[in-house]
Amino acid sequence: LRMHERLLPASPNWYCSRCSDVNSSGVLGFGAKSTVYLLKVTADSAAVLGELSGHTERVSGFAFCQHEGQEHICASSSDDKSVKVWDTEQKAVLAEHSAHQNIITSLHWSPVEKGLVVSGDEKGIVVCFWYSRNDIHSFFPEPRTIFCLACSPHNENHVAVGYKDGMIVLIDISKKGEVIHRLRGHDEEIHALAWCPEPKEEDLYCFRPADSTGARGCGSLCTGLKEDLHRLCPAALGRNLLDLSDVFFFLLNGYFSLSFLTLFCLVISLFLSVCRGELVAWDLTKSGKQKWTLLGSSSDGQNHSRIVFNMSSVSVGDRDLLISTSMDREIKCWDLASLECCWTLPTLGGFVYSMSFSPVGTGCLALGVGDNMIRVWNTMSIHNPYDTRTYWQSIKSKVSALAWHPVKEGSLAFGTDDGKVGIYEAYSNKPPQISSTYHRRTVYSLDWGPPIPPLSFGGSADKPSYSLYSCGGDGIIFQHDPWKLSGEASNIDKLIRDTNNITHKLSPHTDLCWKPDGKVLALGNEDGSIEVYGAPSLKLLCTVQQHHKIINTLRWHHQHSDQPELHCLLASGSSNALVYIHDLRSAIENPSENPVLVTEAFRNLSGHTNKITSLAWSPHHDARLVTVCYDSTAQVWDVLKEEPVCNYRGHSGRLLCVQWSPVNPDLIWTGGDDFTVQEWAVSKQEHVRPPKSKRRVDLEKNKPLQKKSKKKKKAAGKGGLKPEENESLMGEEEKGGSGVEEAQSEDEGEDEQRPFLCVCMCEEEIIGIGLYSFLSDLSLKKRKPRSMLPLSTSMDHRPKEELQQDCLTLAAVRHAHDCVPGTGEHIQLGLFTDREALCRMFQEEGKKLIRDTGHYDSVTYLRLWKGDLTGALQMATEKGELTDHLLSLAPMAGYQVWSRTVEAYVKQLCLQEQFLKAASHLVSIHKIYEAVSLLKAHQFYREAIALAKARLQADDPVLKDVYLSWAAVLEKDGHYTTAAKCYLAADSSFDAAKVIAKKGDVMSLKTAAHLAKLAGESDLSHSLSLRCAKEFMLSQDWLEAQDILRTQSTLLGHRLVLCVNELLTQRLSHTGVVSWSSVLYHTWSKPTEEDFLPAVLRVWQSEFGLDSANLDQMKAIHQQLRAIENPPITTSTPVKQLLVHIAVDVALSVVSQLLEDWGSVLEEILRAVTTGFQVGHFSLLDAMCQLLLPQGNTAL
Repeated sequence: LRMHERLLPASPNWYCSRCSDVNSSGVLGFGAKSTVYLLKVTADSAAVLGELSGHTERVSGFAFCQHEGQEHICASSSDDKSVKVWDTEQKAVLAEHSAHQNIITSLHWSPVEKGLVVSGDEKGIVVCFWYSRNDIHSFFPEPRTIFCLACSPHNENHVAVGYKDGMIVLIDISKKGEVIHRLRGHDEEIHALAWCPEPKEEDLYCFRPADSTGARGCGSLCTGLKEDLHRLCPAALGRNLLDLSDVFFFLLNGYFSLSFLTLFCLVISLFLSVCRGELVAWDLTKSGKQKWTLLGSSSDGQNHSRIVFNMSSVSVGDRDLLISTSMDREIKCWDLASLECCWTLPTLGGFVYSMSFSPVGTGCLALGVGDNMIRVWNTMSIHNPYDTRTYWQSIKSKVSALAWHPVKEGSLAFGTDDGKVGIYEAYSNKPPQISSTYHRRTVYSLDWGPPIPPLSFGGSADKPSYSLYSCGGDGIIFQHDPWKLSGEASNIDKLIRDTNNITHKLSPHTDLCWKPDGKVLALGNEDGSIEVYGAPSLKLLCTVQQHHKIINTLRWHHQHSDQPELHCLLASGSSNALVYIHDLRSAIENPSENPVLVTEAFRNLSGHTNKITSLAWSPHHDARLVTVCYDSTAQVWDVLKEEPVCNYRGHSGRLLCVQWSPVNPDLIWTGGDDFTVQEWAVSKQEHVRPPKSKRRVDLEKNKPLQKKSKKKKKAAGKGGLKPEENESLMGEEEKGGSGVEEAQSEDEGEDEQRPFLCVCMCEEEIIGIGLYSFLSDLSLKKRKPRSMLPLSTSMDHRPKEELQQDCLTLAAVRHAHDCVPGTGEHIQLGLFTDREALCRMFQEEGKKLIRDTGHYDSVTYLRLWKGDLTGALQMATEKGELTDHLLSLAPMAGYQVWSRTVEAYVKQLCLQEQFLKAASHLVSIHKIYEAVSLLKAHQFYREAIALAKARLQADDPVLKDVYLSWAAVLEKDGHYTTAAKCYLAADSSFDAAKVIAKKGDVMSLKTAAHLAKLAGESDLSHSLSLRCAKEFMLSQDWLEAQDILRTQSTLLGHRLVLCVNELLTQRLSHTGVVSWSSVLYHTWSKPTEEDFLPAVLRVWQSEFGLDSANLDQMKAIHQQLRAIENPPITTSTPVKQLLVHIAVDVALSVVSQLLEDWGSVLEEILRAVTTGFQVGHFSLLDAMCQLLLPQGNTAL
């Protein structure tokens, strides 16, 4: 049963390859948000039949079953990764699956197989669903993102798949998704695919392909892509028959836009769209160059103004119709015979925040929508029931408030979510005027009224007859001059204060409403009060204290009633689900000097179960009221009888605005967060009262918990914000198309849950209710910090009666001094009286904290707050509770106190093993030696040296002591290099060289020798050099061995011995005595034909500069060689060591020869020769005889 008369639905989703379809019965279905809307299509108009609700996210695909007898069956896919099969008559799900693991991008119902639904997702998975037997098969033809797909109308197993990268494949689902053909005619993403209904394209053209047999089984496929080119190709041949790019070149004058393209194929015609929204019909059988025709070319305004997303056709009676959906949020119906637009159905892309009927232009209904547009609907149009004009210029955010001028036709004031106020002249093409004064938050109420000061000053010719008043989420009401919006608007609070001598803070305003006669202004406030002022001075007439929550809406009864006592009825709605009717006749007609306080309502209208968002009086009845609420219903009331008349339940979301038809007493218009505006008749509603809320029952069960959470939410509100409104919504305001490119700028952009804009929210403060709820949950989960005043805090959690008695006691204290506040049972009153009472309260609280909890830090802060800094520091020192913060305050008590506190803090830090921090604090009081000693004692040597070098003299003995202490520790741990650095820094070069040499390897010995030489330690350098040279010699590195001794001029004798050893090794390497090879040797050591002893002398003279005539040098060398000590040889002495002994003897014999000491020559040669004999090495003996004796071993 359809409850509405007319309905503006939500906008079809954007950027979907197939998200709308029509069946043979003329029922159009399209996806909008997470819902599928069903429309009955005729050649004259469309009527909304209902909706299919079940998906939890955006609907991405929709298709009807086109088989006879099953036209009422359809399928839908969604971003929730599910595919559902529906019965549109019962509006129930027949079957569903969730086989996809990724977001579904395309869906199609097979035109051949009546039970087959094919879908594809963004990862390239194709799923075939035979819903009647619940059979599911998945295929993975290509690892690419699927953008669209189309089942062949000629072969039940063939499916064409279009990908984002321009690839098109034809798959056979009977062969496990095998790819039959790949069509590579495109380079950009494929937006649409359409099969030609005629299986043999040869019938459409004057030529026949060479291989016509294969073509019959597949048919022709038309493709559309991002390049604005459409191509028609036979699927079996894989080649182009037609390239339609010349159409777009002509239409766009050479300009190609990267936009979404759509196509639709009939038997002999191909319909396609271009970037600006134009539709083109291409006759496939027509000859000549001009084969295409532009739809709607006979008059302006017929075509879409933005890109078209989907097209589908249907035959209704004798009319062939084409239905198109577009980004311009319009659904259009085209007559394919005349190619003209039959009708246009506007749709909505956001919450409907406000609506207003023009008092001058009868039947003109203005709609303020969250898609940043205003729509003016001529509801009285005879020829077009959805005659709508759209206004978007200079509107950058959601339209939250509207108000027609009372007498000027076409003048429409609007307010937006970003705080702007403007005026549109609806019957001109000029952009709107925007007020230079902005609200800091959302504008949620507008009204026209008589000018008040300062605008009312001056003659009648100098001022407008009506001013525009705006109320924003910042709690301020501005009066704007409609003749000069560029001027600064005035805040009416200033006039209210001046007129009524108010000095206290005024409650933030949340709504305003001028009485129709312009004599009285009613203001709703955040604290739930209603104030009524008399114009033009805004003298306060009365205050209504009935609501306990924020006022959302106020409305005066109309003035054309036959009963004058009804003219002063004021209806009000707030966030507590009750509607109150106030009779203010006596306060208005007989005002008193002192404002009247009204605490009893004239009538109470109860029945709604959630917040009241808007209300409207019937202009045709006396005391007939309609209210809308967050419970998703609209309620009509007989106010005088306090009885409900009817309840409308056609919306699927919260209702935000309502208007009674100015011409038909039975019609009411409502709008809500389900993106719809609905017209409905009072007399046709079957329900009388609002439904009972299960949620309300749950809330009553959890009433204590609710009270706590509400308090916390209220604490989060600021200024004009309505904290009670910050609750999750029943619906979401989502992106109408969920597109990537233009959705954020053109669409609602409200994936987040957003409250009714009357709640005074702004984008800067709360991005979305989802984020607000998340942050609120975090604040609730976060542990509440410990109170520093537990006694007085606990006293504030007593029963309400005792708390009220506290107020009386406090008043008595302030005026009669009957008790002592701040102590005993009156401790909590210490916060509200004098300083002495506060100090008494601090003392009591401190004792409580120390006795029960031991929280000395809180006691310390209490002493600080009352100015006892020394006492606070002393207590913290005694208890070991000093902190950096307390230390930073210590200088306020003097240098001595600060110095003592630092020393105490250092001791505390040492106990806590924070030695570095302790040393830093010692430095702050110039105790450098103590700081260095502290670091050294705890083995922070590096930091101690850094501090000592930075703050002490270079020759300070403390520095050297730290270096030596650190070096000793490092040497003990085996860190010889770092220890050597410390010894060098402490001027102990000898120790540095010794510690480096401890490792014993050749590089360490070489480094230590060089270091000793640089430091002037020649003896140490000589000994280390000899050790290093010996190691190099044993490793047969003769080059490094000579190099290390070359720097020591006094070690020439040792160099000569090394020379002889190298020559011996090279000569003996060819005799087999030496089994090792020398890689690093001098060129002069290579064996020659020259006798060995003369060769030694020659090398000495040429390479080592030996002067045989210098007897002193010879004697010194001889003495040095005699001083060389080698360990005694045994039979186990290695050959290398034997060669060292022989080299010394040979060197001595050569030097003795130069000194002409022939006895010594013979003795040393014989010693060298017999070395091998002594150890039993006869090969060495034989080799040495051959080298040293002229006739070899025969001479023996």
